[in-house]
Amino acid sequence: MMRAYHDPKQTSAETETGKPALPTELPILPVRGTVLYPSLTIPLLVGRQESIQLVKEALASDRLIGVVALRDAQIERPVVTDLYQIGTAAMITKMTQLPNGSLSILVQGLARIRITDFSQTTPYFRALIEEIHEEIHTDREIEALSLNIKNLFQKVVELAPNLAPELGVTILNIDHPGLLTDLVASALNISVAEKQEILETIDLRKRMERVTVLLNREYETLELSSKIQQQVKEEMEKTHREYYLREQLKAIQKELGESDEHSAEIQELRRRLAETDMPEEARQAAERELDRLSRMSPAAAEYTVSRTYLDWLLDLPWSKSTPDTLDIEAARRVLDEDHFDLEKVKTRILEYLAVRKLKPDMKGPILCFAGPPGVGKTSLGRSIARALGRKFVRISLGGVRDEAEIRGHRRTYIGALPGRIIQGLRKAGSNNPVFMLDEVDKIGMDFRGDPSAALLEVLDPE
Repeated sequence: MMRAYHDPKQTSAETETGKPALPTELPILPVRGTVLYPSLTIPLLVGRQESIQLVKEALASDRLIGVVALRDAQIERPVVTDLYQIGTAAMITKMTQLPNGSLSILVQGLARIRITDFSQTTPYFRALIEEIHEEIHTDREIEALSLNIKNLFQKVVELAPNLAPELGVTILNIDHPGLLTDLVASALNISVAEKQEILETIDLRKRMERVTVLLNREYETLELSSKIQQQVKEEMEKTHREYYLREQLKAIQKELGESDEHSAEIQELRRRLAETDMPEEARQAAERELDRLSRMSPAAAEYTVSRTYLDWLLDLPWSKSTPDTLDIEAARRVLDEDHFDLEKVKTRILEYLAVRKLKPDMKGPILCFAGPPGVGKTSLGRSIARALGRKFVRISLGGVRDEAEIRGHRRTYIGALPGRIIQGLRKAGSNNPVFMLDEVDKIGMDFRGDPSAALLEVLDPE
């Protein structure tokens, strides 16, 4: 139901409800980021020169203005099409001049209005308006909606940090369903478009239903946010509590002269890892295993396996090597001192060393000594190591039937060890020893695999 006031003489007159009668024409104040509802009072900041002139002229007359929201809050110079058609007639109840020249005003909403036509656009907007009246009737459904809105709003006030608890008490004491709906809509954290939608919904029942939907959404959002904050808070409290308990435990152990063996062991392993010069891939594997070990109980079955694996990684001579002495004459003297005759064998060894001297980065070939037991095959290998100045490692492969002896055992086995090659490197303490793979022809084969096939992969990785 709508009614237009046509008598401008009623401007300062009071209606039967105690509200000033509205004229047919009002100055229109565009506002951004907010919507004014009837019977509510809100502060507004006025900064544009045109709007300041509007406020001052209104204060000099009847203090009545029309407050209309902008469709886009970013617009600096609004035109007629930037304004919503429905706004609120308001009275300026207070004005304060700010040091920067802008005005702070307090406006009280009076009634919903519809703009029918603009009579002036410069320097500020003036428009012909008609007041929108709403029929207030109370039935069971309106009462039920009012009660539901009050209950929901109480829950929102409990969860929302920006809403004062006194607002919840104020809502409980409002009996007018229209005022209740408008006040709740103004307090909700919703967009300007949604607030404008509530303002434009004239039918009270539909307006209350829409506010109920928005209230439910706000309550669910706040409840979820509160739940997440509670979980984060509990997690932080747990972390802080554990940290303080650990620090207290360390302090108590220090006072008693005791130490946490597990922590000390982890710290020692970290120190050794930092001092060990190893490839990046191996370092990442070691750090990953050390982090896993630090979170593991020393009583766990896997603790020993993980600790042994780390010990092997840290004990290997990743960057320790012996410099080669590629002196052919010195090598000949060493071979002659250790072995009588065997001229063909010695010549072949010296040829090999001469090639190594000319091409230090040579990847092969591998020398193979064949002959009956006791002719000096192993001792020749020891002589080569002495001539080069390298460490000597002898691995006896006689009777080996398990390929795990070459490849290494699975870490899941208790007492798992790496293969004989890695064991030899650790024993030598150098990454370039002379390896003597003894008794290769006596390798066996059974259901556990073929060690000779695994050995082929070691000797010829390509």
